Amino acid sequence: MAWYAYCIGEKQAFPELARHRKPVPLEAVHGVSGNQVFLYPASDLAIIVSEHNPAESLNQKSGVDHARVIADCFKHSTVLPFRFGTIFNDDESLRKSIRSNQRQFLGNIDKLRGKTEMHLKILVDDCACGRELTQLPADKVGRGYLTNLRETAARQRERQTRARAVSFQMHRLFMPLDEEVSCRLTETGKMVLDIAHLIDRKYVERYQNKFTTTSAMMHDCQMQVSGPWPPYHFVHRLTRGAHIPAQPTSTEIVTTVATSTPQPVAAMV
Repeated sequence: MAWYAYCIGEKQAFPELARHRKPVPLEAVHGVSGNQVFLYPASDLAIIVSEHNPAESLNQKSGVDHARVIADCFKHSTVLPFRFGTIFNDDESLRKSIRSNQRQFLGNIDKLRGKTEMHLKILVDDCACGRELTQLPADKVGRGYLTNLRETAARQRERQTRARAVSFQMHRLFMPLDEEVSCRLTETGKMVLDIAHLIDRKYVERYQNKFTTTSAMMHDCQMQVSGPWPPYHFVHRLTRGAHIPAQPTSTEIVTTVATSTPQPVAAMV
């Protein structure tokens, strides 16, 4: 039987597993393709899975279901999300993968216990807006071409400086335990900063209150907040650089920026 894998949790967080060595249904939780979700015991870990028919294709709704199951489990336990689409061909491949990576999984759960991820999306007017440059072909080397290169580089430095300044300001205001920041330029001439903050779960309300006051102060920015989420980005941080096998295994836990969340999510080991 093939298993579709959602995440890894702590066995002690699920009382249903106290007296069982075989997979136990997670009541009222259904996953990809509407299949019943199971808790698969593996030493001190609980692997959240559902039966899977390899002939069935995964689609956008499958991504939403994947993220929803992880969110449900996150209400009860620290979780390490699997990459969307991770499938184990049988019980043996599942058990073997968990055994070979058990120490890493337990260590990562310990580091992320009691923590959650909040996500900020900040839209900033492009400081270089209104100064679009004429694109000259590379073979037309001359004063105009070199001037264009210098101005393009200067504009890029201005954007980087502005993005760093906003990112630093957010860090100083919110004081997260850890953060992941990315920046991109939109077609409408705005910079978008995607900032993931790792915080203690007990401080979520305080974080949301801080967002309310901060967004009122930042007149030159548009801010959005979402969360609390499972710590997708920071599972990725802990496992970055690890060897990723060609076939999906439990070492493929990721930053799941999952389809069901308002922000981009990706899953990783």
